[in-house]
Amino acid sequence: LPPRPIKSVSDFPAKESKIRLVKKHIVPIRSYPKGIFFMPVCFSAVADEQTTRMIIGSMPGVASLNAGQYYAHPRNAFWKIIAELFEAPYPFDSYEDKLSLLLKNHIGLWDVFASCDRDGSLDSDIKNAVVNDFESFLKLHPNVKTFYFNGNTAYKNFIKSFKISNLSLYPLPSTSPANAGLTFENKIKAWEVIKPA
Repeated sequence: LPPRPIKSVSDFPAKESKIRLVKKHIVPIRSYPKGIFFMPVCFSAVADEQTTRMIIGSMPGVASLNAGQYYAHPRNAFWKIIAELFEAPYPFDSYEDKLSLLLKNHIGLWDVFASCDRDGSLDSDIKNAVVNDFESFLKLHPNVKTFYFNGNTAYKNFIKSFKISNLSLYPLPSTSPANAGLTFENKIKAWEVIKPA
């Protein structure tokens, strides 16, 4: 039987046209002999004509898919790190404020995988992944010269799938709560590389 949709994530009402966001994300399921796997679909890239650097994750987790927002899990340190590095009030007033802060600093967001099979949110459970079309993305965003990867899964799968010249790649520790072996302070120190010199 074909996958059947079980949840739609609502549109995020972007107030500024420069913020490019996902419209709809269907999270269907597939039945396999060993169980049921979610098939998440990634969000659209957040970027504009001024973007020079991208933060690349693997695939949104269940909390993010349900919220329709990047890094929506309350224990994911991503937005707290961004606020700390760019001296912004935390918590943010809105999701739009989060994205606007990144774009103001010429940083965009996307994920390596366009879709995959996964039971839950762990990268280690990703199966049958399909990568995003980064070649087309970079043609549309010629000012992007640097990718920062949120975790090893994103980095390893990108370099396995793409050989793109004139692009600087920086693997960074995952901000996920699953990466409990690194303190918040150590994550902050590692992520300081995303700030302009």
